[in-house]
Amino acid sequence: MANKKHSNTVEAVTDLVQPIVEGLGLSLWDVRFVKEGASWYLRIFIDKPDGVTIEDCEAVTRAIDKPLDDLDPIEQNYCLEVSSPGIERELVKDEHFDAFLAAPVMVKLIRPNENGERELKGTLISHEKETVTVSLENGEQVTFKKKDTVYIKLDDFNI
Repeated sequence: MANKKHSNTVEAVTDLVQPIVEGLGLSLWDVRFVKEGASWYLRIFIDKPDGVTIEDCEAVTRAIDKPLDDLDPIEQNYCLEVSSPGIERELVKDEHFDAFLAAPVMVKLIRPNENGERELKGTLISHEKETVTVSLENGEQVTFKKKDTVYIKLDDFNI
């Protein structure tokens, strides 16, 4: 039940902030509502083709602060963070995978694969709703379920 509530929180925040972010000439990369230690964080990741500046983050924070307070989608106290997804951005949405086909990626699996590996590097070859295929550095192609990964990130060392 708690996950459903957090999922609904992320959906409500996404629906609220996406048009605001886009109105500022940016795109909304991701929204996360997470607990770390005793604290809750609402993380808004924004992006634009020539890179996100601190001024972009400040502008989004100012623009979404009051609408978030008015909507009040979060019961507990939380810290709002607005930032870039970074160079090693995590690929989460279908459009992320579409935009970075043929890009170098790092994959961390929840459990080791049949070769005992949990971390893989390679090139993103394809994706479906629930699976991803990567061509590893040794040329082997591996397909795995997204739900079996800790993350799939761009590999900034090769970009």
